[in-house]
Amino acid sequence: MTRFICNFKMARESKNKNSVLQSEVSHRCSSRCLGPLTFHNQAVGEKVRLSHGGRLAEKTENTFKNGLVFSNRPVKIQEKIHLRVQRDSTNWEGALRVGFTTVPPSSRSLPLPCLAIPNLTDKPGHWAVPVNESYCQAGSELKFWVSDGGSIYVAVSNRRYKWLTGVDLSQPLWAMIDVYGQTRSILLLGSEKKDLFCTKRSCPAPEPLTSPDAYSHFGSVSDFSCDDCISCLDMKMPGDITCAVCMVKEARITLPCGHRCLCKHCNSRVFQEFGTCPLCRHKIRAPSAEELV
Repeated sequence: MTRFICNFKMARESKNKNSVLQSEVSHRCSSRCLGPLTFHNQAVGEKVRLSHGGRLAEKTENTFKNGLVFSNRPVKIQEKIHLRVQRDSTNWEGALRVGFTTVPPSSRSLPLPCLAIPNLTDKPGHWAVPVNESYCQAGSELKFWVSDGGSIYVAVSNRRYKWLTGVDLSQPLWAMIDVYGQTRSILLLGSEKKDLFCTKRSCPAPEPLTSPDAYSHFGSVSDFSCDDCISCLDMKMPGDITCAVCMVKEARITLPCGHRCLCKHCNSRVFQEFGTCPLCRHKIRAPSAEELV
């Protein structure tokens, strides 16, 4: 059996929050190892900080945007990427976006676009889907992957959902994640891929995350940036969310961009007359938006 050595850096935080000790760790892997899986350390959103060996991505400000991160290596077809939401916020609507891209993170120019949807998904080689807020509370875990048929799947609580088709499998794919909306920080727990006779996994994490407030909710925080204060794009409204068009009925329709902003009556009208989300102007690709119950 062929064995090889995977060398990767781990970040160990001392009692002084401003001090980070970097050290090299060698891990002897077997043929069942998929290799180390972390977030790419260069292609990082403007408001994201990486720590814990590149496995923890967290917002540095209370903002709904500028949270893009990518995998450090191409992922395989049917390789299930496992994430945990570490922290969330009550100040924004919308949550995590997950997907894939054929564009290598190392070839991207900085600063990165502020949103995965629609800034990147409107460009060739990018596919992303919004994850429902109810699956993105602090402590929630999910897996996502691309199938042999080029479809993006998301699994939560032993339930699997097919969200999008048409991913180009002819080129290497990197995982693309947007720490968006109410999602404040995420932890990469690794990945796995089932073959005919065995299950391959990414390298073990160098050490567990021991943050004392790993599952705490942020609640209302006052560190808004100026553009966030001006924009009401994703502000959370008390009680039931009112339709953004008629301003009377409850919004029960979630559009492809992830915004729940239309009642059932206005949904068909907006699609026929405008074809875009009334909040972010993202194109409504299909009239069959999901009706929330």
